[in-house]
Amino acid sequence: MADPKGFLTTGREVAKTRPVDERLKDWNEVYVPGSLLPIISKQAGRCMDCGIPFCHNGCPLGNLIPEWNDYAYREDWQAASERLHATNNFPEFTGRLCPAPCESACVLGINQPAVTIKNVEVSIIDKAWDTGDVRPQAPERLSGKTVAVIGSGPAGLAAAQQLTRAGHTVAVYERADRIGGLLRYGIPEFKMEKVHINRRIEQMRAEGTKFRTEVEIGRDIDAAKLRKRYDAVVIAAGATVSRDLPVPGRELNGIHFAMEYLPLSNKVQEGDFVTPPITAEGKHVVVIGGGDTGADCVGTAHRQGAASVTQLEIMPRPGDERNPGQPWPTFPMLYKVTSAHEEGGERVYSVSTTHFEGDEDGNVQSLHLTEVEFIDGKLTPKPGTERSIPAQLVTLAMGFTGTDQANGLVQQFGLELDARGNVARDAEFATNVDGVFVAGDAGRGQSLIVWAIAEGRSAARGVDRYLTGASDLPAPIRPTDRALMV
Repeated sequence: MADPKGFLTTGREVAKTRPVDERLKDWNEVYVPGSLLPIISKQAGRCMDCGIPFCHNGCPLGNLIPEWNDYAYREDWQAASERLHATNNFPEFTGRLCPAPCESACVLGINQPAVTIKNVEVSIIDKAWDTGDVRPQAPERLSGKTVAVIGSGPAGLAAAQQLTRAGHTVAVYERADRIGGLLRYGIPEFKMEKVHINRRIEQMRAEGTKFRTEVEIGRDIDAAKLRKRYDAVVIAAGATVSRDLPVPGRELNGIHFAMEYLPLSNKVQEGDFVTPPITAEGKHVVVIGGGDTGADCVGTAHRQGAASVTQLEIMPRPGDERNPGQPWPTFPMLYKVTSAHEEGGERVYSVSTTHFEGDEDGNVQSLHLTEVEFIDGKLTPKPGTERSIPAQLVTLAMGFTGTDQANGLVQQFGLELDARGNVARDAEFATNVDGVFVAGDAGRGQSLIVWAIAEGRSAARGVDRYLTGASDLPAPIRPTDRALMV
């Protein structure tokens, strides 16, 4: 146990954010560099080393949280990094982007603020990179087997790294111009600077993983040719079909999916544009959708100089405390103020968009909405609550509906889909097509980054077993965990 009295003597402290007026002038991460190092050892010491660590249950990866908390408390950063990497290929991603269901399951959180597990995690991995403890782990021998991974998001990268380290020759195919999937083009720079992706890619290249960008399977390469070229295929293409809003005026200029808007600002940071083709500068911006993607749109609009930013959510405002239907240690729906919300704008709950209005040139100018309430379990408009708000740029951030089928990938492979439109798979992550596996959002549906990595690792074990007859690769989701996969 790190500090037997730590949870009694030390209060919860989290990473400090830079002042709003400072961070709105750049795209750097919002946190004060180095603010965690002076406090993180004591914060790790708050871990109670529970007899039954429910944080393990809260984490899909099964991270060994009490163990690396103990090492961090003792400032044995190398050992902490080893325990962290034992279950997670990319802790610098989860440490910045995961909503931390482990903290919701922390035993200390029953009656006190939970351990800052996420902050300890990111401190360990950042320290490991600084000290050179993160090194390539090339396989001792090659198996002679080849694997194609379609998609370079967290699920695809995790599967590729595990399979490469097992000795297989792995090539990752990405239809975008850079590796990273939504990590690259869906997450704004102020939430995670892309240096964290770049150095992981270099590590994976040094281990032997090959990367092929601007290649879309189904269009640029036929699925049959890919299957003939490789011994196994992992589909980790994500759930990239955005949910639309079919209301009058949707065709007006200035209404975009979040994934049309966000990648362009990231491309500016990559040097592809001086200014983004779609910008919020000087405009009244409305973000439809109250989740993390919506918050990313809010923060991006602030940095682009929006005249105003309004975020709409059809559901009621979540509470500040757990409701009885979401008891500890489940992950509760709570009111959350992200760094983007700290920077300004208005959040409006329990409203539904009825239609858009535009000018004579076909550009959106206003959005009409109405308040809604639950009646007999259905969201119903409240009479007399209709109103309009200015809207010169609208982003639709209402989630995703499934895997892209327009490119022919699903049809060419002959993949079966489940009732929700995701690629169907068994407990070993195998599809109905021999030698073809699926991991991440493509099979699970829209989910968390930590689930994507867990599924990538688990699918890699399934592929390894398929290729060799057995596998020593660790897998957080095993055949007996079938209930976790649905």
